[in-house]
Amino acid sequence: MTLSSSLSAGVAGLQANATRLAVISDNIANSSTAGYRRGDVDFNSLVLQESRLGSYSAGGVRAQTFREVSSSGTLIGSSNATDIAVSGRGFLPVTTEDAIGLPANERPFLLTPTGGFDRSASGHLVTRSGLALTGWPTDVEGNLIGNVVRDSPNDLEPVQVSQFLTISDPTTAVRLSLNVPAADTVAGSAGAPYSTVVEYFDGVGRREELTAVFTPTVPATGTSDTWTLDFFDSAGADPSVALDSLTLTFDSSRTGRGELATVTAGTSPYDPATGILTLTVDGGPIEVFIGSDTVDGGITQIDAGFSPIAIEANGSPAGNLSNLEVDSQGFLRGVYDTGQVITLYQIPVVDVPNPNALNAENNQTFSLSAESGRPFLWDANTGPVGGVAGFSLQESTVDIARELTGLIETQRAYSSNATVVQTVDEMLQETTNLKR
Repeated sequence: MTLSSSLSAGVAGLQANATRLAVISDNIANSSTAGYRRGDVDFNSLVLQESRLGSYSAGGVRAQTFREVSSSGTLIGSSNATDIAVSGRGFLPVTTEDAIGLPANERPFLLTPTGGFDRSASGHLVTRSGLALTGWPTDVEGNLIGNVVRDSPNDLEPVQVSQFLTISDPTTAVRLSLNVPAADTVAGSAGAPYSTVVEYFDGVGRREELTAVFTPTVPATGTSDTWTLDFFDSAGADPSVALDSLTLTFDSSRTGRGELATVTAGTSPYDPATGILTLTVDGGPIEVFIGSDTVDGGITQIDAGFSPIAIEANGSPAGNLSNLEVDSQGFLRGVYDTGQVITLYQIPVVDVPNPNALNAENNQTFSLSAESGRPFLWDANTGPVGGVAGFSLQESTVDIARELTGLIETQRAYSSNATVVQTVDEMLQETTNLKR
């Protein structure tokens, strides 16, 4: 019984070290594979019930493989803006390229620490191995569109940039900060108008002009402190006809400092609490800030010349997508040839309670298991997860020197176990010869 148990222990040792050799071989083969997580083997002894008379039966050893998923590799720079890596704990959410068209609950939910993504023919961001990046759609300011569930991947969408190849950002807000001369509303002044032009963009990116004309009211005697403000829209049916007309009255007292006192609006709504006049031009509504008696800035009347201090308008003309970039917060942005930068998607960082229990899949990806726990989709650089780095890939966690050392140890251990088997075989042969 003792000899046979020794033989079993030796065979178990051969099998265990063969398993370790396979894991080391896999590690060495993937030492340059970006995002690869090193595998390892845990040896556990097997103990058989010992006899009370002191005889001993060898139990042998059992090898259990595992992967160090929770460890992370060093980030290395690249020349591709959409080479993306997680800097720290967490994973990027991906799916397979052939599952892009499936409903969210039918797409494989895979996790990877890094990926070299490029635009495919369909406009999706995919790796050469066929992994498609997923994320949450946002508006141009980076706000998520709709509510998202963070403990489920069902709100994630495959990132597709083809719908953003050409984009225009219509003007929605204009700020008029300028001064009109106080002397022009005094009796005997010429009463000549002043004008300033604001360039704006309509919904299809066309350049249009909104002209503001300030005409002083000249009284017969004294000072009126009153101006007429007419707006003209170059895109209107008749650009020579005023879009709207307002009456502005200023406080010219010593304490008033030339601020707006009252605004008599025409057909467009005016909110004195915000100082905003909403003009409806041909391309849609534009909020024009002119100020009020309670809001600083805007239009003033002091004894100085006509001076447009700051004329500002948002929006931009139609532009073509020239590049993509990813910031540390996980926002994927499109950079256009007009200089405009638009937020397209937010890429969350996925974490699970026990990452070492994730199932290893092909192409440096992992899938959920019962032991790994449910996923949670964090904003990058929040909670326990790290940030997202563009122009970066995550190195393999394999240390070649460590693997070669383990290779030598495994070779010696395998040879020793083979010697045990050979010795037991010789002893059994000797026992057989005693019967002759």
